[in-house]
Amino acid sequence: VQLVESGGGSVQAGGSLRLSCAASGFTYPKYCMGWFRMTPDKEREEVAAFGPDGSTTYSDSVKGRFTISKDSVKNTLYLQMNSLEPEDGAMYYCAASVWVGYCPDRVYEYQYWGQGTQVIVSS
Repeated sequence: VQLVESGGGSVQAGGSLRLSCAASGFTYPKYCMGWFRMTPDKEREEVAAFGPDGSTTYSDSVKGRFTISKDSVKNTLYLQMNSLEPEDGAMYYCAASVWVGYCPDRVYEYQYWGQGTQVIVSS
């Protein structure tokens, strides 16, 4: 499984960015796909997840501002980030977990990871 993120960059507070994650090489029929983020002083945390049934989950810190979606034809996961705040600045990672009936929210439950894309939000 290969996951390649793109779309990171530098933006002012209040601005928007859309992250993309191109996925390939899946060998199981179903996966949960998630976005995580990490800063030097914070552990990697889940931001949002997208189940194979179309279900979505969000962390409280991004609910109402971020939207996760997936284009099944392109096999690409997206994270639309609006109303960005300086606290959203982080390295963002795309991850995949073999579907076991729910989307996990812990780092160790995801088997596959992308290399990350940096988001910088200036105040």
